[in-house]
Amino acid sequence: MSRDASVELTWADGTYTFRLGWGEIEALQEACDAGPWVILERLANKTCLIGEIAHVIRQGLIGGGMVPTDATKLVQRYVEQRPASENLIYAMSILQIGLHGSPEEPVGEQEAADQEESNLTASPTGKSDLPPSTETVQL
Repeated sequence: MSRDASVELTWADGTYTFRLGWGEIEALQEACDAGPWVILERLANKTCLIGEIAHVIRQGLIGGGMVPTDATKLVQRYVEQRPASENLIYAMSILQIGLHGSPEEPVGEQEAADQEESNLTASPTGKSDLPPSTETVQL
């Protein structure tokens, strides 16, 4: 899984990259006549239309960089000619990562947060040419 919400999965006859970007999610919505969270809920509850499994996987392959005609051929062979339950978990995973990102991806800008934290813990005189003060202040 990577920062762009793509995921490599061992599926069908090899390892493929799947990614649902904005355009692929819009195409999925149009094909399924439902929003992506509705589709995800249907998949999770096993109340989905059988074509929704195929549409998610096909759009994921296209978003992962596959030529649409090749994605269609793979889906015809490994989704439409197989029992639906074999591909349900793949469709759920692809759509969930497309909507929410991968679990390993930190939310927000981690590098900036790390930098800010190091600035807070650094000595304010760390970069000064002045010697550190040895005076104590009475309160």
